[in-house]
Amino acid sequence: MPMIIRDPTPADLPEITRIYADSVLYGVASYELLAPSQAEMAERMAAITDKGYPYLIATDDEGGVLGYAYASAFRTRPAYRWLVEDSIYLAPEARGRGVGGALLETLIGRCEALGFRQMIAVIGGAHPASIAVHQKAGFVSSGMITGSGHKQGRWLDTVFMQRPLGQGKATDPDPTIYPGTLFGG
Repeated sequence: MPMIIRDPTPADLPEITRIYADSVLYGVASYELLAPSQAEMAERMAAITDKGYPYLIATDDEGGVLGYAYASAFRTRPAYRWLVEDSIYLAPEARGRGVGGALLETLIGRCEALGFRQMIAVIGGAHPASIAVHQKAGFVSSGMITGSGHKQGRWLDTVFMQRPLGQGKATDPDPTIYPGTLFGG
């Protein structure tokens, strides 16, 4: 499927908001129950990008938004600054067409270039397609929390998957350069 992966612009916010609202209202990837407004989504994007984390969008060759992905802090304690959590959301019409995998591969590359050492996926609802796209990208299972959320009338499990980035834990990182400077490190 022809697609372009790029950084989002403010003009993409309506579509990002629509895609996330669909995931909140009809899916299990997000444990939110009410879809946030476009203004809230803009604030969330700014909070991520202002810290230097990558945020990506996939469009078709006509500019239609297929999905988006970003990396963010797993936790904000200084020792976690080398670890990022990925998030991927796809438009319903883009699912099963390779968009999620393309976004994830690009996100991994961006995070490695920034100096992050580990990426974790927190897969709400233990969704098989999300697990598969992460396995294909080299993630391995690192645990599960059963019955961690209740949504759409059922209990949901959360799967954790992990992938090393760059040198992973083979060498010590440099705390004087990004991401070593995050969170007071």
